[in-house]
Amino acid sequence: MIICIDVGNTNIKYALFKGDKLAISFRVATEQKRTSDEYGGQLISIMRNNGYRPEDIDGGIISSVVPSLDYTIDRMCRTYLKIKPLMLAPGLKTGLNIRVDNAKEVGADRVVNNVAAVRKYGAPVIVIDFGTATTFNVVDGNGTFIGGIIAPGIKGSLDSLVNGTAKLPRVEIERPAKVIGTNTVTNMQAGIVYGFAGLVEYIVKKIKHELKSENVRTVATGGFSEIIAAETPCIDKVDKLLTLEGLKYLYDIN
Repeated sequence: MIICIDVGNTNIKYALFKGDKLAISFRVATEQKRTSDEYGGQLISIMRNNGYRPEDIDGGIISSVVPSLDYTIDRMCRTYLKIKPLMLAPGLKTGLNIRVDNAKEVGADRVVNNVAAVRKYGAPVIVIDFGTATTFNVVDGNGTFIGGIIAPGIKGSLDSLVNGTAKLPRVEIERPAKVIGTNTVTNMQAGIVYGFAGLVEYIVKKIKHELKSENVRTVATGGFSEIIAAETPCIDKVDKLLTLEGLKYLYDIN
């Protein structure tokens, strides 16, 4: 079995693949002060609760946007799984052409998402990742990543709204029945859900205009992708496993 690990700013996502078939996926909170032993104990416990053992793992790959955890997660894999994982970094073969001002600035998660999207859905394609930040990634008809947009994340926007005001409560991020809210909670939910749906629609429209093509598929991934996709027709496909499946593909070709 192969383990794929996507280290994000908010969550660390794990997936175990048996051949090309996903066996299990799960996520845990990203805690920069945790040790490799703490992460290892947590991982082994979850695996065993689902019927898998550390010795079942033959190899692995890590994508990380939290550099301070790179050594920690690598050591966890070596100590608890007895594998030497691949790390998505310069020098690893991806097959993705990148044409931006500085390719080293492109986050590992964006590279993986683009690779997976082109492989699964073809090019051109727009990939929107609703994570800690909301990223828009644009791959042209030649399969080249030409740039994108980084916008605030949904949860971070809500946190800023709550923390920056004295009386606004913390609310669940879910679609209210109407855009015109009749209480504080539905007012806030409408602002977050419909506000981000509008942001997505406008940015996708501008991207297609700059590409001079309306025939561009838009794929969404990340924790809040389904909520926003339900509110805008500009998202053609929701693929929650895009990043993890992209990591599995990169492991195979390397």
